[in-house]
Amino acid sequence: MNTYRLFLLLCIASFVGFSQETPASYTLNEAITYALENNYSAINAERDIIDAQKQKWETIASGLPQINADISYQNQLKQPVSLIPAEFFGGQPGEFEPVIFSQPQTAIATATLRQQIFDGSYIVGVQATKAFLSYSQNNKEKTEQEVRIAVVEAYGNVLLARESVAILESNLLALSKNLSETQRYFENGLAEEESVEQLQITYSVVENQLRNATRFLKITLQMLNLSMGLPIDMQTQLSENLDDLTRANVDPEITESPFNIENNVDFKLITNLNEQRYFELKLAKSKALPSLNAFVNYGTTAFSGSFTFLNGDQQWFDSSILGFDLSIPIFSSLRRSASTQRAKIALEKAKTQLTETQERIRLQLEKAKSDYLLAIEQYATTQENLNLAERIEQKNQIKYREGIASSFELRQAQTQLYTAQQEYLQSMVDVINTKTELEVIANNQ
Repeated sequence: MNTYRLFLLLCIASFVGFSQETPASYTLNEAITYALENNYSAINAERDIIDAQKQKWETIASGLPQINADISYQNQLKQPVSLIPAEFFGGQPGEFEPVIFSQPQTAIATATLRQQIFDGSYIVGVQATKAFLSYSQNNKEKTEQEVRIAVVEAYGNVLLARESVAILESNLLALSKNLSETQRYFENGLAEEESVEQLQITYSVVENQLRNATRFLKITLQMLNLSMGLPIDMQTQLSENLDDLTRANVDPEITESPFNIENNVDFKLITNLNEQRYFELKLAKSKALPSLNAFVNYGTTAFSGSFTFLNGDQQWFDSSILGFDLSIPIFSSLRRSASTQRAKIALEKAKTQLTETQERIRLQLEKAKSDYLLAIEQYATTQENLNLAERIEQKNQIKYREGIASSFELRQAQTQLYTAQQEYLQSMVDVINTKTELEVIANNQ
């Protein structure tokens, strides 16, 4: 029975270990969703919001009742001496008698309650916390957009590298057959040595490209893992292929969608900056207002010739004070005026930045639309060019075998085909990336 249980536990452990080692597979949207929760920058952006919420309460709490307690203990190793006219004690006039007025050891315990009644800077500070919290939320949205762009680019690069490796492997296999056939023709005196050399040059170039593409595939996977918040060496799987993903992103009608600039995160952030500058101006003005605070304290003091403060029969003397502090700014040698003027200048600069940002966003939108439409057109063009390059290469293959075309002409056709293949792959990635950029600017993803 024990042997059976041990065998069962080993099987379960093996299954769990296998499950943990199985790489996860992600669609592009799944990768984005995962990254928005686990990307390092996204995590810190969420923490910034929590920090802003704590800072808001920190500002509010500064104007609420504050209670502080103080305990002090003093042991006068050398007690101060005061001189009293000796005639008080029956001495001669003009003479003085040294007198010590207190016990050498003193203990004091005090509790103080303070309440802010009016402070203009506090009111402005509380109002400004709402703007700061809004900024943190918008900054998180900006970070999420950057994470989205990074994941889309990384995901597309992995697909591009994967397709490149597959195409280069196919090209190298075809070249290997051509080279073997030409080598046999040359050995039998049916082909020139130059034909073999031309094919060897092409073979070496493609072989190097394949090695580089294989290395690049590993790097792009690591970049994708990093953007998603995964360990870079994790064997992440992609469940979408480049062709299907590209076709799903061909949607030229989105360029005609209505645009509301208030949805753009850069506009939100520059609006936050204007709010911040506005409150800074109010803060500078508030410093010319008086501030009023109230306080009440209660304390007790004990005196002793030795440390007897913890004894039950130690005598303590109570005291209490109620008071108000009123501070009225009167004259600052125009320092407050200069501070207010600087705050006004900063607000005017922020307004100018707002206008500039509005125009720049509109320009970015038009450029993003143009880039996206161009990417779609390039995708269609490169697809046609690839079909043409494949037919040209096949024709030159036939002509070369029949001795009509030279090895140089065949190499030119092959090079043209390889270039068309890479341009076609890149055009697909460009469609995906430019659509993402357009969606981010319009904030309608």
